[in-house]
Amino acid sequence: MSENRNLRKTRVGTVVSDKMQKTIVVLIKDKANHPLYGKTVNISKRLKVHDEENICGVGDRVRVMETRPLSKDKRWRLVEIVEKAK
Repeated sequence: MSENRNLRKTRVGTVVSDKMQKTIVVLIKDKANHPLYGKTVNISKRLKVHDEENICGVGDRVRVMETRPLSKDKRWRLVEIVEKAK
């Protein structure tokens, strides 16, 4: 059973909001080529992440992992804090 856990997606992003209880909002930034024009475009995605102990603050870099739906919008959980905000 534990082998299936390795197939889950992980992302690294920056915390942009910690105003909710046990929930943070993480901004994931990525670059991709435009399908028609070939120009590099910036893609940003905001994820709602489950933070059980409320340990994250705004500006922290965090690693998140995909999980089962925890609420209407939450499908990710906090794995670790990569870097604390200064």
